[in-house]
Amino acid sequence: MKLTPVQEKLILHWGEMGTRWGINRTVAQIHALLYFHAKPLPADEITDIIQVARSHVSSSLKELQTWGIVGVVHVMGDRRDHFQALKDVWQTFEILLDERKRREVDPTIKVLRETAAMLAEDKTSNDGYTRERLNEMLSFMESVDTWYSEVRRLPRNARVKLVSLGAKLSQWLR
Repeated sequence: MKLTPVQEKLILHWGEMGTRWGINRTVAQIHALLYFHAKPLPADEITDIIQVARSHVSSSLKELQTWGIVGVVHVMGDRRDHFQALKDVWQTFEILLDERKRREVDPTIKVLRETAAMLAEDKTSNDGYTRERLNEMLSFMESVDTWYSEVRRLPRNARVKLVSLGAKLSQWLR
């Protein structure tokens, strides 16, 4: 199978962006290939298209499945597993945000709370500057976390409207 120039450009760009977001290039490229390809693909075809080792494809597919943005599909008359990305961009984006929150924001809030408690218990510490910075960062992170949780509780159509209204809201707030 040959990629169109548009597909190739998108896949390469997705890989570059993935590395900037802390995601392995191959993982991001495979996700893009599956997202922009009309039909599910078996791992051996993904290997041929992306031109990386089969082991990289296997581990990348497992990671994408763990995130819940790629699934296995069976094709009549073919015994191989075929893989398909979620086609709903909103669902994909929200899954990725939830995962980033779980991996990055939640542990950071936990450490900020632990270190704030350590400073509060240490009566001999006179590090007011660290305490002030820490409390400010903790307050900020907890506010963002609360906001994110409230937005995620909204029905999806309300979240879509909220994003759509973002530009209008920012103009109104000025």
